Amino acid sequence: MSRQMTQHRDVRGVRGFFHKIGAEWPTFRTSVEFVAYSGGVADSGDGCYPNLTTKRWIVKQKLCASLDEAVEGVTDGARIMFGGFGGSGFPNYLIEALVRRGTKNITAISNNCGTKEGELSPLFKAGRISHVIAAFPGPHSFYFQEGFARGEVTIELVPQGILCERMRAAAAGLLGFYTTVGVATEVAAGKEERVIDGRRCILESPIHADYAFIKADKADGLGNLTYRMAARNFNPIMAMAASRTIVEVEEVVPVGSIDPEHVVTPAIFVHRMVVAKGIRYAN
Repeated sequence: MSRQMTQHRDVRGVRGFFHKIGAEWPTFRTSVEFVAYSGGVADSGDGCYPNLTTKRWIVKQKLCASLDEAVEGVTDGARIMFGGFGGSGFPNYLIEALVRRGTKNITAISNNCGTKEGELSPLFKAGRISHVIAAFPGPHSFYFQEGFARGEVTIELVPQGILCERMRAAAAGLLGFYTTVGVATEVAAGKEERVIDGRRCILESPIHADYAFIKADKADGLGNLTYRMAARNFNPIMAMAASRTIVEVEEVVPVGSIDPEHVVTPAIFVHRMVVAKGIRYAN
């Protein structure tokens, strides 16, 4: 069951509870109280529910005190999506914190494989990534290239649009999709092929991940996110496709400060946040 379907089911259940006890569905939305769970921050699920006594929403605390706390519990062998494109929108501070943590044998899903000393380069340099799913390794991905030449890193090369669509399929709970992209090329190796409307197509599977490490511009206390121009890129779709999303954000604003029409990533997809300013582009 997809996360959207799970959320819909949960909301219906809460509404049913209010109907059963003869109470109205509460309309208080921006009055909240945050509670800390084990580990200090939310680790799974949105954890938002109403307190009928205080008429305030109870919300799991998602804001971490430090970058190291934000990546706590990310274990060896994790599949991690990393947002960013062309140097913009990469969670550079979270990447550095993951290097400090020492997590290894990572499967990375990202548009590219690092640029000079930035983006994913620190993880490749430290030998922490064993496999990468990417669209464009890049001419300046020196540490990836060295690891690949030594046989320490493997790569699945995916056309960029297909990379996005495979993540979107995971977010939507789809089991795959057919496309004409890559037919009769190395991309089609080992994939089911069929003819649809007279055109040869191959079956592409969804890309799931344990974590998404993303970069946002603003977040409110609930975890609703906005992005800065082109820094949006892969970040929103990765937040929806992964089981847990950790956000590096420039600024946290009060709940209600972000116009609902301006929210790009709803809080239901966000599990941890940490404020980190400064690094926006590749070195």
